[in-house]
Amino acid sequence: MRQAAALIASIALAAGCSKPAGRSADAGRDAATAPPPASASAAPDGTTTVVGKVHASGLAVVALEPKGPRAFPAQPEKPVMDQVGLTFGPELLLVRTGEPVEFRNNDDTLHNVNVKDEQTREQSFNVAIPTGGTYEYTFKRDGFYRVGCDIHPAMAASIFAASTPYTAVADGEGGFAFAGVPPGAWTVTVYTGGRRLQKDVDVTGGVTEIDIE
Repeated sequence: MRQAAALIASIALAAGCSKPAGRSADAGRDAATAPPPASASAAPDGTTTVVGKVHASGLAVVALEPKGPRAFPAQPEKPVMDQVGLTFGPELLLVRTGEPVEFRNNDDTLHNVNVKDEQTREQSFNVAIPTGGTYEYTFKRDGFYRVGCDIHPAMAASIFAASTPYTAVADGEGGFAFAGVPPGAWTVTVYTGGRRLQKDVDVTGGVTEIDIE
C-alpha cells in the first residue's frame, strides 16, 4: 500500500496532461508484465513490432498513438482492478478509453472505490462494493486517474486510460515492445519522472526501433 500511495503522490501535471513521476524499476515491474519479445520480421498480416527503450530512471508509462484517425478492434478481455487484503491490485492498471473496466471486491470487508481524474480532479465515480461484488465503468477521457477507498484511506492505486491499445509499462531496463502495429505515422509518448516525452515514428514493416531520451 505504501508503494501505491507513493505512486499516486508522485503523479504530476505537465503539457496539459497528467503523468506519474519516477518510481523504482522494481516497482515498475510489479505494476505490469514485461513487454513481448520483438519479432525478427513483419507478421503475415503486414503488421510489425515496435521495440523501444526509455533512457530514464524510474517508472515509465508508454503509449503508441496514430497521428491520424484509426479504428481499433475491441479489447480482447476486460481489465480488472481487485481489492484483496486492504490493497488495490494492480497498483497501476492500463485500460482503453471507451471500453469497460471491472472493479471487484474479493476482500472480507466492505470497500468503496473513489476514482478521480488526476488532471481535472473531477470525480468519475464513487461506489460501495460489498464482499464478492463487482462494478463496471467505462472511462471516457484519456489520462491518469487516482483510485482510493474512503473507508480505508491507506488504499491507493492509479489507472491510465488511453484510446490506443498500444500501452505498456517499461521494464526495469526501460524496454518496451508493441506487436501487431499497422504501418503508418505514429507518436510515442512516455510519462516518466515528472516529464512527458514524445517522439514521432514511421512504422514501415519488420521491426521498428525507437530510443526515447
